[in-house]
Amino acid sequence: MWTRSHVVITKEVTKEQMWKLFSDVNNWQTWDESIEFAHLDGKFEQGNFFVFQPKGGPKIKLKILEAIENYKFVDLTTFPFAKMYGDHTFEETPEGLKLTTTMIVEGFLGFLWKKLVAQKIVDDLPKDMAIQIKAASKL
Repeated sequence: MWTRSHVVITKEVTKEQMWKLFSDVNNWQTWDESIEFAHLDGKFEQGNFFVFQPKGGPKIKLKILEAIENYKFVDLTTFPFAKMYGDHTFEETPEGLKLTTTMIVEGFLGFLWKKLVAQKIVDDLPKDMAIQIKAASKL
């Protein structure tokens, strides 16, 4: 199993703003320039699926494994012989809101999907999380 995390502490947004940003999947492409489109039928809740397409990439279907309003959500992408989890938490601390994104890849071909997909996601987390904070601060 391969795991990498990135943490940001900020006073620019609230957990409610971050939750609103992420739970509105159908508008992700309005603040994330790397996404062609994102679509969720129904509510942002455990058991539902959403689809998104990165620019220049294939459509990807993700399952929402866990969704605790204003605190945490976990998504799952299934690849041939591997799984990738995105764990996103919003925790209030005395220093500000602690945002943590953890990417986990496991499975027989996990090493391959880490190299093809997950490593780039992790490498982009500092930039992407700054964009998320900026977008959420306008909500």
